[in-house]
Amino acid sequence: MAGRSQPVLAGVVTALVGFASSFTVVLAGLRAVGASDAQAASGLLAVCVASGLSAVWLGLRHRIPMSVAWSTPGAALLVATGAMPGGWPVAVGAFLVSGALIVAAGLFPALGRAVAAIPRPVAGAMLAGVLLPLCTAPVRALVEVPRLAVPVVLAWLLLHRFARRWAVPGALVVAVAAIALTTPVSGLGGARLLPVVELTAPAWNVSAMVGLALPLFLVTMAAQNVPGMAVLVGYGYRPPFGAALRATGLTTVVAAPAGGHAVNLAAITAALAAGPDAHPDPDRRWIASVTAGIGLALLGLGAGAATALVALAPPVLIEAVAGLALLGALATALTSALAEPAAREAAVVTFVVTASGVALLGVGGAFWGLVAGGVMLLLFRRRSAGPTVPEPTSAPAATASPGPAVEPVTIGSAGSAGPTETGRVGLTPPAAGLGPRRRGVPGRR
Repeated sequence: MAGRSQPVLAGVVTALVGFASSFTVVLAGLRAVGASDAQAASGLLAVCVASGLSAVWLGLRHRIPMSVAWSTPGAALLVATGAMPGGWPVAVGAFLVSGALIVAAGLFPALGRAVAAIPRPVAGAMLAGVLLPLCTAPVRALVEVPRLAVPVVLAWLLLHRFARRWAVPGALVVAVAAIALTTPVSGLGGARLLPVVELTAPAWNVSAMVGLALPLFLVTMAAQNVPGMAVLVGYGYRPPFGAALRATGLTTVVAAPAGGHAVNLAAITAALAAGPDAHPDPDRRWIASVTAGIGLALLGLGAGAATALVALAPPVLIEAVAGLALLGALATALTSALAEPAAREAAVVTFVVTASGVALLGVGGAFWGLVAGGVMLLLFRRRSAGPTVPEPTSAPAATASPGPAVEPVTIGSAGSAGPTETGRVGLTPPAAGLGPRRRGVPGRR
């Protein structure tokens, strides 16, 4: 089992878990910003194929298990943002700009460092505020459609206890069964079950660039790409961060006209392909990520059928399954937001403003939450580092020390973006004693 079959099987599991765990989030997000059912199906197909191609290229090129997926937090951001002035074409334009920014982060290390310099509590609070509306959907579903929601939640609870990896896919299976038992087969009449690409000419306006494109870029970088790199570093690899950003950003740009919102390094499922379960030999685990990429691209061919099935279900039920998939991400975001006492007030302000969902000047709450948290953080820092009262001359000399500073996401530490020895934006290898260094230098075989 330790031959080729083990990483291939691990790759198949990675693709299945990744697709089933959060494709409902993608569909909900695309429909929230104005996509029709056909356009949402096209978007799901686009991100599946784009993610698969990126994973295959990166795995074959660098011989590292670099799993690639769509941005699940980014899709949750779309739900929180909702339709914008200009409709679906403006959303497509925002996807394209976000992808271009990711490419730029791979080309210019300073941009990647600027994103990594956003204080961790503020970034975590913004992400938590984005995820909260979807994470409350299971509760709403239990009240609004208890006959359908109760079996789904129970299945999730049981599997979460005994087979955590399969909790969300299992809940999805129960939801599909519930939909099939309560919906007449005639409901599928006229639905497009075969994959269809719906191209949309992008449009742009200032509110969409500030309220959607920029937050989508920040969420994708902070919640997906940086943690995805951290997982690989934790397993002893030295992944080329710049190359990964260029590949995923470019495929995002290509997928955007078809409705693909964001392609990035996998964070949640990355460990399935990079861990020892994929293969005892770390130098053979790249086969798992390549297999996962192929599997995800093939699963995208079922985007039409998945969208048709979702269209038959009560929206709150689909949001409930999506919310169950995001509970772990919400817990991580809240933990990050509240970990530093000196920044808790700023984090809470960021969380409240983002979760409120308010739109000002056509710009959504995620951007204003980031602004509000940043202002609070600056005020707190200024107050804590303000002038001190001189000590009496008769007293022993004392060194005035300001309050504890808020540490941003550091540059060059494990789990954060930073310059490598070649100057490329990347994650440094783990410190001595944390694990062996694996190969990961481009061109090495």
